[in-house]
Amino acid sequence: MRCEVIAIGTELLLGIIVDSNSAWLGEQLALAGIDSYYQVKVGDNFARIEACIRQGLERSDAVICCGGLGPTQDDITRDVIARVMGVDMRRDQAIADKIRHIFESRGRVMSANNLLQANIPIGAQPIAQMPGTAPGLVCPVGGKVIYAVPGVPSEMREMFLGTILPDLQRRAGQASVIRSRVLRTWGMSESGLAEVLAKRFDELDKLGNPTIAFQASGIDGIKVRVVAKCDDEATATRILNAEEELIRGLLGDVIFGIDDQSMETVVLELLRRRGLTVAAAETITGGILSARMSAADTTMETFRGARIAPETGTAGGLKPEQRAAGAASQARSEFATRVGLAAVAPGADEGYGPGCVFLAADIDGSQHAEKVLLTPDRRRMREFSVISLLNLLRRNLS
Repeated sequence: MRCEVIAIGTELLLGIIVDSNSAWLGEQLALAGIDSYYQVKVGDNFARIEACIRQGLERSDAVICCGGLGPTQDDITRDVIARVMGVDMRRDQAIADKIRHIFESRGRVMSANNLLQANIPIGAQPIAQMPGTAPGLVCPVGGKVIYAVPGVPSEMREMFLGTILPDLQRRAGQASVIRSRVLRTWGMSESGLAEVLAKRFDELDKLGNPTIAFQASGIDGIKVRVVAKCDDEATATRILNAEEELIRGLLGDVIFGIDDQSMETVVLELLRRRGLTVAAAETITGGILSARMSAADTTMETFRGARIAPETGTAGGLKPEQRAAGAASQARSEFATRVGLAAVAPGADEGYGPGCVFLAADIDGSQHAEKVLLTPDRRRMREFSVISLLNLLRRNLS
């Protein structure tokens, strides 16, 4: 089974919007064992969209069109698909009623052009999931199929997981179960991980199942994705559990979480288990730590806040590691928490070189410190300082 992805919208070509939908769909199709050899971006032009869809149907069994389902004049995906199917459009009253209800439930007046979204090609079936005003479509073309979904990522994902993926699997005659698990790491390079896992890679190449792949994720570390393809759910889970245990034995505490866990959610859970609260002194991190922690702890019961202020530099003749330790202790005192955090970047005249950051965690008066060498790019240096600081706390809480 081959499925092609076509992202529609001139804004994608201009770089105004980043095409994250195609990347996500590519990942999901791969995990489902459905081949996807082509991804295409095309602007809001009838002839070019039509050419892309027809080409996609020539070389693939299915095409997923993302975008162009709104109510404005440049939303022409429905009309292009009708041309490709060789049919006229019809008004789906159930969709029209739902669109009207969505507007009324939000206390808004619906403009008449929104009902254009209720026009669908004859022979197409609306996708049951409809979180927004734009319905998705399943459009058969001979023995092949075109799927149309909105460009809004949350809406697209709900439709894909709820309708498109099961339909693709049914068309492919898939009886197997494909499951994955992501082991999230911090503190080791991709090449370093590959070196440690080299022998296991060789073993799995011969076994064929499960498979392992790396995915670099910037400030969220490097992901080790394990995929198992089995006849049933229980077998897949058993294989994933065994592989996770083996990899953890090789990598140790470089692994900080699995699947959707982030460094901050892992740290917050460790703090809660021990009945600890935490605060921070932010200088180089400039509020990034606060933003990440407060997003994960919305009530701020565990993360109590941070003082964001310039670093005092070499005042008092203190070394940067001493300033970091002092700032962590001060944060703990100011916010009356049991844990204080701080990251300090030495000044250019202190002789430590670019990218050097001193981390400090004060846990009930016990000091824990680390010196890290990060990329000197200011933005990434700040972001990497945050996750490195949280990782320092994680290791010492564990």
